[in-house]
Amino acid sequence: MPGPNSRKTSRGKNRPAGRSLGVRVRTAKGRKISSTRWLERQLNDPYVQAAQREGYRSRAAYKLLEIDEKHGLMKPGDIVIDLGAAPGGWTQVAVSAVAAETGKGSVVALDILDMDAVPGAIMLKADFMEEEALRLLDGALDGHKANVVMSDMAASATGHRQTDHLRIMALCEAALGFAENILAPGGVFLAKVLQGGTENTLLQRLKQKFKKVKHVKPGASRADSSELYVLAQGFREET
Repeated sequence: MPGPNSRKTSRGKNRPAGRSLGVRVRTAKGRKISSTRWLERQLNDPYVQAAQREGYRSRAAYKLLEIDEKHGLMKPGDIVIDLGAAPGGWTQVAVSAVAAETGKGSVVALDILDMDAVPGAIMLKADFMEEEALRLLDGALDGHKANVVMSDMAASATGHRQTDHLRIMALCEAALGFAENILAPGGVFLAKVLQGGTENTLLQRLKQKFKKVKHVKPGASRADSSELYVLAQGFREET
């Protein structure tokens, strides 16, 4: 899959080919130690470095590249909805995967935040949890259903593990409710959850609505991160 700058990327293993020498960041006056550690981690992250080289807006692009390669989420001609799309890394990957820039497929990036345009994508500023979002989507896609609904959204962390888990699961459930209204038969749903997996009620709902359901953790997810993705394939529209 070509990258956003139309040159060969690390698709294959979807890992950056090399690493630069480690960068140490001094704690500046007025900067918290935690902020310094975050900055140091960013500067030394090979996926951040690769994203900058290859023109992706976020390191998260490599997560989707890997999931797509392993599980076959998208193909040329598909219609993809990217929920909570900002800053646009996943949107860039989807545009390339479905050949949206050549008019074969379509990608709609939906977010309540302002976003710079992604060539080949339809940009909508809306809250996917409101009816207005469905109306806007219907107009943008001329009534067609989507083949893929995906979400890399995460609620702001509180630092309390159980609270954070509940908040991200609530987002996942809302995204699933949205997907059930917009997916075509056989469609795919991909959304971020936290380790501990998907709660039983949501998991059962997914299994009723889709033929295959699994958890995936791409290599581009940080080793110390508790994030996982729930992947559901083969949407059963009438269930």
